[in-house]
Amino acid sequence: MMMKKEDVLKRIKDAGLVAVVRADSTERAIEITEACITGGVAAIELTFTIPFAHNLIETLAKRYTKGEIILGAGTVLDPETARIAILSGAEYIVSPSLNLETIKLCNRYRKPAMPGVMTIADAISALEAGADILKVFPGELLVPKFIKALKGPIPYADIMPTGGVDPGNAAEWIKAGAVALGAGGALTAGDGNTITATAKKFIESIKQARSEN
Repeated sequence: MMMKKEDVLKRIKDAGLVAVVRADSTERAIEITEACITGGVAAIELTFTIPFAHNLIETLAKRYTKGEIILGAGTVLDPETARIAILSGAEYIVSPSLNLETIKLCNRYRKPAMPGVMTIADAISALEAGADILKVFPGELLVPKFIKALKGPIPYADIMPTGGVDPGNAAEWIKAGAVALGAGGALTAGDGNTITATAKKFIESIKQARSEN
């Protein structure tokens, strides 16, 4: 089911959690994805470090046709990869760094672009190019205070930290102003039951933090 760009963004923000799926095989990626869905995760980011990631995106896009999940592509380094991902069924594009041509391509196809930023200059350039959500990456290095600093000069920016985000610090990121959290290894490690339980912890932490803001 094709979704409007505005609807995709709203669902990601409402959910507040994007599962960043990295795996050495398609089978493991599907196991992680299904465990995350069982745990209540609405947005799945399949990274292009997964072998044949575009085929996996196409498979899952066909499997979940009723809008059960918001399927996106991650580790997208260039517009060529972004186009492949979009044509395979990705509803949003996430990059580890700022590539203006990738943002331009996403805007052409009316898909949300979420480039990685580390500085105020990156953030402003991304917004000027039409980025929808700024991926603060790597979160381990930039910490929640960076969001508050970023929102000083650009309070209207929507920010999603990724890297180093876990259930223990999820609330701190949300209270600092993040509209959503990108969670990788802290969410997707272990067997299916472990991943599902961790997903529920993340979601509960986000809900609690939002209620206290």
